[in-house]
Amino acid sequence: MWSWNILKGNLSFSKLFDIIPFSDPFAVLQMLFAGATIAFDVAIGALIIVLFYGLFAGRAFCSWVCPVNIITDVSRWIRLKLSSERIGGFLRISRSTRIWIFGLSLLISFIFGVTAFEMVSPVSMIHRGIIFGMGFGWTVIISILLFDIFAVKDGFCGHLCPLGGFYSIISKYSLLRIHHTTQNCSLCMLCKDVCPENNILKQIGKKDGYIDFGSCTNCGRCIDVCEEDSLKFGFRKYKIGV
Repeated sequence: MWSWNILKGNLSFSKLFDIIPFSDPFAVLQMLFAGATIAFDVAIGALIIVLFYGLFAGRAFCSWVCPVNIITDVSRWIRLKLSSERIGGFLRISRSTRIWIFGLSLLISFIFGVTAFEMVSPVSMIHRGIIFGMGFGWTVIISILLFDIFAVKDGFCGHLCPLGGFYSIISKYSLLRIHHTTQNCSLCMLCKDVCPENNILKQIGKKDGYIDFGSCTNCGRCIDVCEEDSLKFGFRKYKIGV
């Protein structure tokens, strides 16, 4: 607008004010394993993203940036309307599966010299579809929607997506966290009902402190539904020494 270029590019590579580069670090990692030579600005862009999410924002990419999150939100709403806890969930998949797929993506990239996950990534397909028109992207959207509704709750993002696995690994020690105050908690468990990674809320009603899991997407849904002000955003505090 008015010839202003604020953020130009896509989720793989973009530039802020035509100066500061941003790159998808998982895609860059696959390129490295595939034997590609990485341009300097692409490498710097990947480092910036890793530092931002790894040190500060945690896994916020999954809940605030990734376009697949729109689909999983719709599937969660449909499950609620259909009471699909009774009609779906016929598969049991460990959440660690996404870490295995992450490792497998790098292995395939190394063996065949291709960016394995990027070739089939729903994140890239849907992002391109939003801009240029869906086409085959509708098949991907419907597949994820049906999988999340009838097969596994929060199935793709919570169990299969290697990009989510990557961000959960690097964000284990990030600063931005959800803080829980036990004294205010009535154990209504509404937070667990809305949390896409509800296995991380084991401490609810048991102990004060920050939710200490890299899997937390910092989506803030638990804060929205908490009527007792038991949950809020905060910055994790580190203890130096013993």
